Amino acid sequence: MKTAIGQDSHRFDVDNREKPLRLGGVVFDDAPPLVGNSDADVVLHAITNAVSGITGVNILGKIADDLCAQGITDSAVYLKQALKHLRQTGQISYQINHLSISIECQRPTISPKITAMRKSIGQIMQLAAQNIGITATTGEGLTAFGRGEGIQVLAIITALPLAE
Repeated sequence: MKTAIGQDSHRFDVDNREKPLRLGGVVFDDAPPLVGNSDADVVLHAITNAVSGITGVNILGKIADDLCAQGITDSAVYLKQALKHLRQTGQISYQINHLSISIECQRPTISPKITAMRKSIGQIMQLAAQNIGITATTGEGLTAFGRGEGIQVLAIITALPLAE
């Protein structure tokens, strides 16, 4: 069994009125978008980093930058790229069996969209929604995220080796 943690954070792009805020592939209307050269889906980025922690292949770097340069800004594509590396010929392959996500932000309100986020992430990862946990906190306003300047996400993945 392997476990890995992924983290990502982005500040709000308060002057941008065109780009939507996406978290876990779900659009949130009650907050500005996040700064980033992609769609800046901080939830999918944290999950991608967690998958990279299992595979050792860093996606959010040169690979994602190259995709952005080609006009591919959908963070689901980056996560799918990371997931491809779980099954490598000639090496032990892994299957993710649980994902836990913790979101720190003052805005938007996360709770009303947790079910939609679990469904969206589950579809991207081919993981049952009941194996995805999502929690949210303001952290009592002790950080820039809790004060409403951006969003921080931590994701922990548990993966089991596939039987050969």
